[in-house]
Amino acid sequence: MNLLDRYLLSVKKFLPWKRQDDILAELKANLESQLEEKESDLGRPLTAEEMQEWLKHLGPPMVMAARYQPQQYLIGPTIFPMYWWVMRLALLWCLVIYSVVNAVTIVASSPSGAAVFDAVLHAPGILIITAAWVTAVFAAIEYTMARSPEKFPAKAVSQLDWSPGTLPTAEEVGCEGKRPRSHAHAVAEVVFGFLWLIWLLLIPNHPYLLMGPGAVYLRVSPYQLAPVWAQVFWCIVALNVVQLGWRLIDLVRGNWQKSRAVQHMTVKTIGLIATLILFTAPHRVWVLLKHPLTDTARYGANVNSINHAVYAALLWVVAISAMIWLWQIGQFGLDFCRKRVAAKK
Repeated sequence: MNLLDRYLLSVKKFLPWKRQDDILAELKANLESQLEEKESDLGRPLTAEEMQEWLKHLGPPMVMAARYQPQQYLIGPTIFPMYWWVMRLALLWCLVIYSVVNAVTIVASSPSGAAVFDAVLHAPGILIITAAWVTAVFAAIEYTMARSPEKFPAKAVSQLDWSPGTLPTAEEVGCEGKRPRSHAHAVAEVVFGFLWLIWLLLIPNHPYLLMGPGAVYLRVSPYQLAPVWAQVFWCIVALNVVQLGWRLIDLVRGNWQKSRAVQHMTVKTIGLIATLILFTAPHRVWVLLKHPLTDTARYGANVNSINHAVYAALLWVVAISAMIWLWQIGQFGLDFCRKRVAAKK
């Protein structure tokens, strides 16, 4: 794969997905024509350094793809790809920081369902404010560029600090944006999957494998885990069996390099089910007293505090897991639509 192909491969990621193939074919024909003209003038092929200089003059892949984006009224096509990239990054980090800060605050104070619900209720407002600030900043940049073009010459915008030598190859991008898995990697996944499953199955009779010294404390303490934890444990075991079985079948059939999007979403769904089973524990009880008749007066308040804290933590885990699952479902559906559109052409 030459440098021009790598450049076009990077441009493709920023193109409107419904017209990716058509736009890329047109762009490739134009650039190849320009390249042939330059080489004809020189009477020789371009050297590696000259090829990099030419591609750098064309502009980064993001800027090149911006010329084919739909018309933007508030944010122009020149900076829209950068705006969209910054927007997604800002919203992601805003959600992560907001979740961590509120989780620590709630657990450190007095965990309650009302406090968690209030925090979840305010999350969309925080995201909207973040999006508004990012949009305002880029709208100001767009306004300044339109009013004072001499401060933002087109050449300076198109020649951002980037190097064509850093463009990824097709092998590095792979079928899902990642480096293809090797046979040794696939074998290692199966071997370690078996070892992990054996370790899981040993935990019920040897809890120290999971809890370490904490297993001794749990055995002598007045507390015990509620039965719901056993249900979740076997759900996790089933999840690992399904995942290991899929990997073993792919290895035997020689399909270890193929897309595993369906497998990935199935595993994510089973994992979310396990989390929901734990969250919907009867009477919101995750820790019990071993001898409630004699220990309630002494340890009852502690058990209630522990269960409240577990509930607050699980509420955040379920909310974040559900959002991630919905996002990945959306991505899976979008990829499926792209493949169907591409297959019809």
